[in-house]
Amino acid sequence: MNGVLNETTNKIHRHESGRSDFQTTCGATSHVAHDDLRLVPVERAVSDADANRCGRCFDDGGGY
Repeated sequence: MNGVLNETTNKIHRHESGRSDFQTTCGATSHVAHDDLRLVPVERAVSDADANRCGRCFDDGGGY
């Protein structure tokens, strides 16, 4: 599953399926510049980049 990584906060969000760009389930990235966002596999972001999961997008996340 792909997610949207906010490189400023190092937080991964669930990508809103069927939507273009960097739209997320929680909507937290709607105000973030596209230069600060990347579409990446969730597990890779967590393991390689030590990203935190958004608590609104993932049950095992740590909140926003």
